[in-house]
Amino acid sequence: MSPIKKLTGVMALLLVGALSGCDQSKAELDATKQQLTAVTSERDSLKGQLDTANAQLASLRQQVSDLQAKVAAAANTPPAAPAAEEKKAEPHKKAAGKPAKAEAAAPAAPAGATGPATEARKGRGHF
Repeated sequence: MSPIKKLTGVMALLLVGALSGCDQSKAELDATKQQLTAVTSERDSLKGQLDTANAQLASLRQQVSDLQAKVAAAANTPPAAPAAEEKKAEPHKKAAGKPAKAEAAAPAAPAGATGPATEARKGRGHF
């Protein structure tokens, strides 16, 4: 056989082998493309969720700072207006025969009730 015929035969075998190899890898390639598409869509979905969560976080941070500013402003203003309303409400209570400061009076805690017990321990078994 001539070298050209041998080379042609080898080329034909390589071509058949390459085409049959492509069929096997084509199935893998298609499966990989489907997997890539699924992963890409999941990534895009997660990015959208992250953007939504970040927007909510920014909104909540703004609300917190607004509420902190309101609390600070309320702490700095003297409570003069509520005291005036209580003084106006007192004559009505007296006219109705009810004591004026009954709601404000709270029972005082006994002086000895707070803190650890102070009783002396005696006898066997007390350490």
